[in-house]
Amino acid sequence: MRHPVDGVLRRLIDEPAGVADADRRHVAECPTCLGALTAMREDAELVGAALTPADGSVDVGAAWQRLSSATASPAPVKARRPRRSGGFLRRPVVAVAAVAVVVAGAGTAAANDWFQIFATEKVAPVSFSTADVMALPDLSAYGVVEMTSDGDVRMVPDAAVAAAETGLDVPEVAELPKGVSGVPEYQVAGTVTATFTFSLDKAAETAGGSLPTPPPGLDGTQVQLVAGPAVAATWGQGMPTLVVGRAVAPTAFSTGASFETVRDYLLSMPGLPADLATQLGTFTADGSTLPLPVPGDYVTTEQTEVNGVPATVLATRDGAVAAVVWVSDGQVTGVAGALDADEVLQIAGELR
Repeated sequence: MRHPVDGVLRRLIDEPAGVADADRRHVAECPTCLGALTAMREDAELVGAALTPADGSVDVGAAWQRLSSATASPAPVKARRPRRSGGFLRRPVVAVAAVAVVVAGAGTAAANDWFQIFATEKVAPVSFSTADVMALPDLSAYGVVEMTSDGDVRMVPDAAVAAAETGLDVPEVAELPKGVSGVPEYQVAGTVTATFTFSLDKAAETAGGSLPTPPPGLDGTQVQLVAGPAVAATWGQGMPTLVVGRAVAPTAFSTGASFETVRDYLLSMPGLPADLATQLGTFTADGSTLPLPVPGDYVTTEQTEVNGVPATVLATRDGAVAAVVWVSDGQVTGVAGALDADEVLQIAGELR
């Protein structure tokens, strides 16, 4: 049986009743998974201790300072059990989006032997089910994923500093909806750069030795995803009641195989559910649509416009959270919160 993904291990900590019996049994009998679970639990305890002061009050700004100090501490770290790499781009849901970016565009020449194969101009949802996620292999099962720049997320004192550090026009909310009050807190991030190197040996091992016939030049091809800088304004402590964010839209580049070669082969790989492969295949026509992975079991989507620009509205099926995302002038902007769809659309339409 394949190892449960990191999200399942995390759920054993946060919501153990929601984990399937088969996964529970596997983890209980697998030293590798038990080691990863122990490390994950230690990380959760570290973050909880860093974010929560002794008196139980919550001060987000101070919490980030405590967390930064805790994670940067030079104090000796006790030996940890082996843990599987669980970087952001290796997680199965995000792997779907990463694969989609790889297969989603026609190439044009770029400097240093890199070819641009994707530039975001709009977003569109790709619906997946819980079963789809469980079926997806780790992206690193197909090669090597390297985060060459993680964005360095950090808090800043105000919108002016956020604009100066990111070069972005920080979105301003014209009028806060009912239930949201106070002044926002700002976070910024630099450019995120990740490189995926395709390996036929790894892919064959993942597929049990049975692979579609690889085309010449595919093995060793590198695909680089670049996104950011980004800025976000949040209202509410703990779980924010409103978040408004903006980022430089993702682009992707390749060093080897052509667009058609990468697209056709990755979509034929074992482990990618057929319905997801079909959906991802629809994004290959214009090389400008960023797939937005959506858990269809819990979230509905609807296409609309924000000030004349195509946008996607997402809402949880219980009505607790809604969001809207759109792309304009090479930037992705989003509004989300504990609001309904009409409220996030109104905020989006009135952003200054």
